[in-house]
Amino acid sequence: MMRALILSLLALSTTACTFPAAYDPDPTSVYQWERRQTEITRREAERVRLCQMMNKDSERYERDCRRPGDPQS
Repeated sequence: MMRALILSLLALSTTACTFPAAYDPDPTSVYQWERRQTEITRREAERVRLCQMMNKDSERYERDCRRPGDPQS
């Protein structure tokens, strides 16, 4: 009985690993693309606003606010 339980749990745990991970599919309509772009713009504006309030010498500023290609000031 215990062996059957262990084997079934092992089978369930290994089959769960074979399913692909969930992802955000690409938008399919004009409205979905517009909503996606609006959300990206809103998030970037919020990031910039928060970065303007941070101490520019802090480690958090370096981690969260620097982007590749930004000039080093």
